[in-house]
Amino acid sequence: MRGWKGVFGALFVCSWAGNQFSPLLLMYENTRGYDAVTVNAFLGVYVLGLVPALLLAGVLSDRYGRKPVMTAGVLFALLASAVLSLGAVGTAPIYAGRLLSGMAVGTAMAVGSTWLKELSQPPFDPAADRGSGARRASLAFTLGSGLGALLAGALAQWGPLPEVLPFLLHLVVALPFVVVVRRIEETGGTSREPLREQLRVRSIAHKRFRRVVLVTAPWIFGAAALAYGYTPVLLKAQTQGFGIAYATLLTVVSLGVAAVVQPVAKRLDSVSSARGITFALLVLTASVACIGLAVATASVWFGIVSAALSGAGIGTALSTGLLEVQRIAGTRDLAGLTGAFYAAAYAGFLLPTLMAAMTPPFTSAQLFAALVLLALVSTAVVVRNFRKHLPAVSAAG
Repeated sequence: MRGWKGVFGALFVCSWAGNQFSPLLLMYENTRGYDAVTVNAFLGVYVLGLVPALLLAGVLSDRYGRKPVMTAGVLFALLASAVLSLGAVGTAPIYAGRLLSGMAVGTAMAVGSTWLKELSQPPFDPAADRGSGARRASLAFTLGSGLGALLAGALAQWGPLPEVLPFLLHLVVALPFVVVVRRIEETGGTSREPLREQLRVRSIAHKRFRRVVLVTAPWIFGAAALAYGYTPVLLKAQTQGFGIAYATLLTVVSLGVAAVVQPVAKRLDSVSSARGITFALLVLTASVACIGLAVATASVWFGIVSAALSGAGIGTALSTGLLEVQRIAGTRDLAGLTGAFYAAAYAGFLLPTLMAAMTPPFTSAQLFAALVLLALVSTAVVVRNFRKHLPAVSAAG
């Protein structure tokens, strides 16, 4: 497993480490008696490890090479599962494990996405087209996240040692990739700029990035966290006895749809408009509205529909968003701008924590109504900049 396939696999196991926890939130709430704020804090603390890793890992890989930094990402994933398997002891291992999970995914997404793009073009892969790297990166993420959640949720619902076995399985699958990554062709480590200069990602100031990509990014995983992280908690009275299975179902539906739509999503991308991102944002808005309906009507079926909608939005937004980033960044800023895109996207994972902390004084219905309004405003901003500030086609790198 060399070339882009090796990076795909490493990105897959790191994504698995990041999302295997999502369907287990109800398990910790039911077996340990944690309240909704604490449970959603477990989900949100992930971002505190993820964002710094996203912003630093790409720069470090430009300086020291893709291999050592991606190896560190796989090691973070292994440590995360090892620590999370001690979650029965108390909250400290859960918080620490989630922090390590964020570091694993942040490192893998920033470095792995860039490495995949570089290995998905000549001379490494002569048959690849312009968008192969972006599609493979987003597919590795969605498949790893979806399969990790499916297996963890199924083991927690029906298997023995539910607080331990899901994480041990991931350890077994991920461990070989410490060796695999060391055998992949190196494409980084060529930058000799001062570190401070490398940390400056000039293309963040590009109007296209700020007014189209950055406006959309937080909704990607904000909708995901609401669809398969927060919805099962809000509907736990309707799913008693099968709460973990329901949470797993929502996760698999969301990420399964995200994987399936990506071949279609590439056709929505356009170098002359923002039609792909606009479509994604409209679908994500519909997903948030549907979650509000699920909570208002106590309907598990609306929850499933919202998960499917969120998946369609996630798959489209990731695929077209990464293509936008690649056009804007060129080759110098690619790793840094990819990290900035994912950092903004993953900030959305804090949304359930914020909503849980605000309920009361506000009701869930009021908060979801406010979210839908905010999403519509975001869509209006993107539409206003639909064709403005387009990067030159030659910047595609």
